[in-house]
Amino acid sequence: MRRFLLLYATQKGQAKAIAEEICEKAFAHGFSADLHCISESDKYDLKTETAPLVVVVSTTGAGDPPDTAREFVKAIQDKALPGDSLAHLRYGLLGLGDSEYTYFCNGGKIIDKRLQELGARHFYDTGHADDCVGLELVVEPWIDGLWAALTKHFTSSRGKVERIGALRVALDASRRMDRLKPELLHIESQVELLRLGDPGRRDSEAWGQNAVDGSRSGAPAAETESESSLTCSEPPLSQAALSTPAAPPEYLHVRLQESLGPEESQASVTSVDPIFQVPISKAVQLTTNDAIKTTLLVELDISKTDFSYQPGDAFNVICPNSDSEVQNLLQRLQLTDRREHCVHLKIKEDTKKKGAALPPHVPDGRSLQFILTWCLEIRAVPKKALLRALVDHTSDLREKRRLQELCSREGAAHYNRFVRDERASLLDLLLAFPSCRPPLRLLLEHLPKLQPRPYSCVSSNLSHPGKLRFIFNIVEFLSNTTKEVLRKGVCTGWLAAVVASVLRPDMRVSRAEGGKAPAPEISISPRTTNFFHLPSDPSAPIIMVGPGTGVAPFIGFLLHREKLQEQHPDGHFGAMWLFFGCRHKDRDYLFREELRRFHQRGVLTHLKVSFSRDAPVGEEDAPVKYVQDNIRLHSEQVARLLLHERGCIYVCGDAKNMAKDVNDTLVEIISKQAGVEKLEALKMLATLKEEKRVSDYLFIWTVPDVRVTTV
Repeated sequence: MRRFLLLYATQKGQAKAIAEEICEKAFAHGFSADLHCISESDKYDLKTETAPLVVVVSTTGAGDPPDTAREFVKAIQDKALPGDSLAHLRYGLLGLGDSEYTYFCNGGKIIDKRLQELGARHFYDTGHADDCVGLELVVEPWIDGLWAALTKHFTSSRGKVERIGALRVALDASRRMDRLKPELLHIESQVELLRLGDPGRRDSEAWGQNAVDGSRSGAPAAETESESSLTCSEPPLSQAALSTPAAPPEYLHVRLQESLGPEESQASVTSVDPIFQVPISKAVQLTTNDAIKTTLLVELDISKTDFSYQPGDAFNVICPNSDSEVQNLLQRLQLTDRREHCVHLKIKEDTKKKGAALPPHVPDGRSLQFILTWCLEIRAVPKKALLRALVDHTSDLREKRRLQELCSREGAAHYNRFVRDERASLLDLLLAFPSCRPPLRLLLEHLPKLQPRPYSCVSSNLSHPGKLRFIFNIVEFLSNTTKEVLRKGVCTGWLAAVVASVLRPDMRVSRAEGGKAPAPEISISPRTTNFFHLPSDPSAPIIMVGPGTGVAPFIGFLLHREKLQEQHPDGHFGAMWLFFGCRHKDRDYLFREELRRFHQRGVLTHLKVSFSRDAPVGEEDAPVKYVQDNIRLHSEQVARLLLHERGCIYVCGDAKNMAKDVNDTLVEIISKQAGVEKLEALKMLATLKEEKRVSDYLFIWTVPDVRVTTV
């Protein structure tokens, strides 16, 4: 059987699920997929790989490859690698992303570009799947076309081998006849060309964003949506013949055993990084009670740990699922009376799943309640593979049909509208389809790992030794799947409840004082950004753009710089600009007094603040609304710092909206001040980013993630 190497780089499980789908379908098309996570470098070697390579890569943060690809990217970006080190490799790549963010599918593009720089060539066009409109619009046709591309590659390779063999035979015969003929050199060179030649280079962008629009032809014609909902549809979808995916193969055997031991602690959560359990020493509400969003500052006591950080670093908070949602899920699964039973897993002997492995995020022997609370992302939006699996455990024919529609190609628009866009969870689906009775095995096979939530450090170890501070908004949103429910973010909702005991009713600074109840504790792990740090040269000017909670790392910068200036009064320190924005001056101006102090002391040389919801005062002109407006007002100074004084600019905040607007403003400023066209300005900005003089540190606001700060 024709073998190909199949690698996936995943952050939350999407790329893995797609790679597993490819692996399952490969056998039916006469191929054997050697499936591995891209982090499992001991199980493959691209330098010696002779089979074609297929890679599925997601994107996280500010256009970065996922954490699982960190070491792989570091390895292939080694500048010591020769430009032809992967010239033998032929590959196809599928990138996953969201076009609402600035760097669409950039995780895949980074790997794609570097593989080509090392001599690798495509045997199949790169695909860029857009989660904004539905990944399946590109993923499904890309997978459908993969088999023909692999067949063509193997056919071409076999023909090439035969031609090489024939030339070798002719070469050997000629050498025996006359070793001195000069034309033999020509034959040898032809053999080498056949061995190293590219079987046909294609445009790596052919499956770009335009492919999304072209793929919509497979969807049904527009229908009257007035009566359609999560649980029912209208013609033509309700009468259409459906193309549903094959049922995912079962692969786990689950055994529940009564527990005799003590209850587990959250320290049992699996993590590649060290975990520190630390007490909360302080909590402050930074916004007024009538602010649209509630922002809290939390201080952790890390004095008894070896946890270390620099200003600009982020760290992970290990959080649980909502206890009420866990109990509701247990009740719906009819497992409430077995919630304390220990869960033991093993691979089913008769499974048809290729490369089946135990989920590493589910520790063996832990209680069912612990696993649902600390290990599985029960708020995750169910993938179509999970919906397809639920079909086989649904008895009501109408409910079964509707689940089939939602996971079908024809029902893609309904899946996006009623499942993905409404942020439906597995529990929502089980409540909406009461005849669906999935086994526990199905949850453990399909639900992804509950991810820790990253937050940026608001402190400096110079100004707050032994302390670590961070801030967060308590995120709330409406869920309208079956009925309208107000939900809180997984992590911020939990954190708000944890710090409630240290936050006095007057919402002022409070401390966990000795002699009273012990201070609440949370678990954290390090997460170093490596590049979102102050420049090594303190004389370099700095521009900081951070509206809302995006100001967090810059408070750490300013605290650190303040101490450095105290320690080195004769030192030369560059200018520091801060563009900050919020809704209302009197409600959510975060760190107002601290910023004024920095400005008065000369640490912060320029403080530019905008208020998006405050009305103009008297007959004055309308105030500047957004940070990009303020940047535009100071375009000459910004351009001078970036283009002539080797300044650095840091952008922290909302990745979907603010980051795009700031990026567009910078391009506009560079174009105007440098007197160049927009395309040239884009290139100049890209050069600044390559020089690490433009750094993005962006928040991805998603559900079930509450506030995922990504780097």
